[in-house]
Amino acid sequence: MIVLGIDPGTACTGYGVIQGEGMHAVSLVECGVIRTKAREPLAARLLEIYEGVRELLERHRPDYLSIEDVFYSRNVRTTVVLGHARGVILLAGEQAGVSISEFPPAAIKKAVAGTGAATKEQVQFMITRLLRLKSAPQPADAADGVAAAIACLMGANVPRMPAVRRIGPVPR
Repeated sequence: MIVLGIDPGTACTGYGVIQGEGMHAVSLVECGVIRTKAREPLAARLLEIYEGVRELLERHRPDYLSIEDVFYSRNVRTTVVLGHARGVILLAGEQAGVSISEFPPAAIKKAVAGTGAATKEQVQFMITRLLRLKSAPQPADAADGVAAAIACLMGANVPRMPAVRRIGPVPR
């Protein structure tokens, strides 16, 4: 099974692709970030995120897309803008016919580190241990994407729809 985990953000969207069954023989395939330019209009940044996720979906053909759910910030604008980024990511996943799982940040931390109150450092440490890596994925946003993928693979949530077999490339 291949899982693409996403930590959404408008400035930096982290992602991680893992492969395995349950937590047996799990390996990190790729991780990184999709960066956008702060001076660009929001619509242009959202397009860049959408295209980046679509390209990851085409390249890896994951069985699941696992995305961190919205966290509620004191700054309402931050929460709304994060919702826009999640929206284009969910759209890309739906168009690709991938099963989508959404997890609250605390559920991801609990699945990876054993507690929903885990620090970023604790999550990175556990990712390193679980995947038998020499060092934690960098930057932290990439590690958060990997953590979202691990949470899905560990069965922390039931997908909202069954996997759909894709024929041909992801629609544009």
